[in-house]
Amino acid sequence: MHLDFLIEDVSGKTMLEILLPKVLPENISYRVHYYKGVGRIPEKMRSAKEIKGRQLLDNLPRLLNGFGRTYQAWGESYKGHVIVICDLDDKSFNEFLAQLNHLLDWCEMAPETSICLAIEEGEAWFLGDAKALFAAYPHAKKQVLATYKQDSICGTWEKLAEVVGFEYKNKSYQEVGLKKREWAEKITPYMEIKNNKSPSFQHLITEIKSII
Repeated sequence: MHLDFLIEDVSGKTMLEILLPKVLPENISYRVHYYKGVGRIPEKMRSAKEIKGRQLLDNLPRLLNGFGRTYQAWGESYKGHVIVICDLDDKSFNEFLAQLNHLLDWCEMAPETSICLAIEEGEAWFLGDAKALFAAYPHAKKQVLATYKQDSICGTWEKLAEVVGFEYKNKSYQEVGLKKREWAEKITPYMEIKNNKSPSFQHLITEIKSII
């Protein structure tokens, strides 16, 4: 079996490439594809082939269509599965999930696909493992972490920034992006799958295990 993970930014790719060997057996191949932000679901299109973009959701219909064709060409001996991971942000969970699943209807050959949403943002998964967080940042602020309700809509990456002592105000988009990648590089190696308190993280793990 082969898994294709689609994620919205390079920090997410960094996290997955460190995390997945802890989850997947050696006989499962995979690739992590990252994009330049989450983008938005196309409002109008006649076919998935028409959509092009550098952001995940803008490009998703065309990507899914392409993966479906590729997997079909492999035949029965080698199975493929797409796992789309993106932030919920402040969207309605049920409505956004339905919109994403509806994109499969535009595919001539829809691949087997799972949608996993980080709630509110991917940084929730780092905040879900306090032990890993403090191993990576020994001087992180426990009092600030104590104010966080897991998987709440609260400005999650900003909360993590406060916990680790990163002054994010007046920082550029590029500076924030580099810091997010640093968090992924430093915290993920310490993460313990079973101990993570983030429900959306555990949903991702459960989904992967059910696929394989």
